[in-house]
Order: sequence, then structure tokens, then C-alpha cells
Amino acid sequence: MNGPIDAKKHIQNHSTKAVQNFNQHPGFRRMFAQDQLTIGLFLPLKFYKGHMEALKGQVNLVEYIDRKNFAAVWVRDIPLFDPAFGDAGQVFDPFVYLSYLAARTKNVSLVTGSSIFTLRHPIDLAKAAASLDVLSGGRLVLGIASGDRPVEFPAYGIDEEHRDVRFRETVEFFRELIQDGTDAIQSSLGQLKGLELLPKPTSGGIPLVVTGSSRQTLDWIAQNSDGWLTYPEATANKSGPQILSQKINAWREKIPNGMFKPHMTNEWIDLVEDVNYPCTPLRGGYILRTGRAGLIELLEKWRAVGVNHAALGIQFSSRPPAEVIQELAEEVLPLFPTLEGPKPLLTEW
Repeated sequence: MNGPIDAKKHIQNHSTKAVQNFNQHPGFRRMFAQDQLTIGLFLPLKFYKGHMEALKGQVNLVEYIDRKNFAAVWVRDIPLFDPAFGDAGQVFDPFVYLSYLAARTKNVSLVTGSSIFTLRHPIDLAKAAASLDVLSGGRLVLGIASGDRPVEFPAYGIDEEHRDVRFRETVEFFRELIQDGTDAIQSSLGQLKGLELLPKPTSGGIPLVVTGSSRQTLDWIAQNSDGWLTYPEATANKSGPQILSQKINAWREKIPNGMFKPHMTNEWIDLVEDVNYPCTPLRGGYILRTGRAGLIELLEKWRAVGVNHAALGIQFSSRPPAEVIQELAEEVLPLFPTLEGPKPLLTEW
């Protein structure tokens, strides 16, 4: 197993602070603007339960999501299935699957939620991410995390205890690799001189959205992320949005120079046919059963407290995914429209 990472070794020549302007990034601009909230959907649309049939036809629904102008689709990064954990995500590797979806869609942002930056080498991450960004015309937004499944770390031969340091160093290394003009990289994760990573991202960078704390301080997240995804607190009562507001405000106060960085949250919903069905927590609050009116009220509260994007999971829905997506598209999405921005760039490779 790898030993502890030396936190004193840093990548040369550049600060880790995220100062990239993503005004020309199609994926970022489609999802995020100050005082606005957009809607994305988490994949899979149905959970894997021991066989791949649950995922059959999902891409057709993703094409529908794209045509109906949802802001984003999200995929999780679960390298190894742990039956004790009981969640295999969308099963496929996130970069491979998003590349497949990129070829089947035209505009929707493609988002990882989240890529485990501690379990992979930054060269491999940068190569996959930059390739996907270019192949999709600049639609990739990377949610990133330090990992929360203890069984994965020994499988990779990586020290779980020091994943906070490895996460930071991977972010530094990754950003150096994808930018133009990198002279040299000196890190505990590797040394590089006289070499270049190709391709370069379409818009000069790839947004890195930190998920949860990823074992970092709030100051570090404020300075070094391009956005922040946090859990929504209790969504079935009034206290949840209030607590979320305090969390968002505390983070934004630490962002240098008042720069806008987006906040995201997510919820697993069971959207029932009864429009006025009250918001009801299931499985200890892990799932929200609600009618459309309750969902709209929640999204309005999120927008009011500074949430810029809501990623909704419908895997636990008691209704067929196609029905839920259609209702969201026709009755909810018009109230939280996807943003206008740069069109995806050349994709005919």
C-alpha cells in the first residue's frame, strides 16, 4: 500500500486557486448563473438490481431529456460494486458512458457526480476528461470528490487516511496538465518535464465542482473549487432550506473578490401523480415523496437561498421514468429554464 503523501511537496509555478472564467464554456453556462436555478437529472433512471436490464433503453430517455432542454445529466463514479453498500450507480465507467451519451445528444451538459479524484492518477483523469470535453463540444462539468467507500482504497492500494492530501494534489496536478504552457510539474504523484497533455479543453479549462467537504476546509473549497455541491438538509420541512442558506452564505463569504461560483444540491424524489401530495420523507429522509406542487415550492426555496442547480434523482420513483420526466419537462422545467449560452463547439471528429 502506498505510504502517506508528503503534503509539503507542491506543483511548481502555479497556485491551486480556481480563477478560470467559464463564460465561454457551453456546459457551465448552460447550468449556472447568479440568482438562477436550473434542473438536471441523475442517472441511472432505474437502479441496477443484479442484471443490466434495468438500464435498457435509458439512452433513449436521455435523448428525450436533451430534446426537452433539461440543463444536465449526471452520472456517478463507482469503480467497484460493494453489495454491502447496495448501490452500483449507472454501472458503466463515467467517462466512457458520458462519451456514449455525448454522441447521442446535442446540448445537455454532461456532469460527473462525482469523479473520485483520490482513486485515479491525475494524468489518466486529465486525459479522459479533456478527451470527453472536446468530443462533446465543451459540455463536460466535473463533480469531484475524495471518496466515501472504505473498501475501495485498499483495492487500489491507496492510503485512505491521507486521501485529503491526495485529493488536493490531484486537483493541482490535473489543472496544470490541462492548461497551456505548463513548464514542469513536480508532485508526490509524479514528475513531468518537456511533455504535454493532448487534447486541450475546448474553452481553456474544465470546471471542477467539489462534492460535500471532500475532507477539505470551507476556505479551501471557496478558493479552489469552481462550484460546490452539498446535500440539501431536510427537504420535507422549513428548516432544511434555512440551514442550507446558512451553509451557502458561509461558503460564499469566503470566495475571493466576490467572484460568482455556483452552488448545487440534489434530492432523490418519488414524484407521485397527485399534484398536491404533501412533501413526505421516506427512508429516514433519504427520499422525498411529493406531488408536483411541493417539488416546485422546494425548488423555489432553493433558488431563493442561492442554489443554482438542482440535480434530481428519480430512481426510487413509483412511476415509470418516462412519465416522471415528461411531467418535469412540461410542468416544472418552464419555471426553472435552462440558460442560454455558447453552443457546443465542433464535434465531428
